[in-house]
Amino acid sequence: MVYSCCQPRGNTVPPRYRYEQIADNLAERIASGEFPPGSKLPSRRELIEHYGVTEPVIDRAMQVLRIKGMTETLPGVGVFVAAAAL
Repeated sequence: MVYSCCQPRGNTVPPRYRYEQIADNLAERIASGEFPPGSKLPSRRELIEHYGVTEPVIDRAMQVLRIKGMTETLPGVGVFVAAAAL
């Protein structure tokens, strides 16, 4: 007997990690001009409160944006939108 719970359900998309969702949301906000090139992104604490997640989740989202070349981090100063982000 085959159980229906064990079979794939059509074209299901695997769940996305929360850090990916946050990185995508921030990328959309950058692309829309909410955060123009050269502007400083909200602080880690502000992002934690806004998204309701923990510090490692925000750190990972910031890492994704940095790898994509959308942001630049200045240690002790903050995270800024890269000039070539758009």
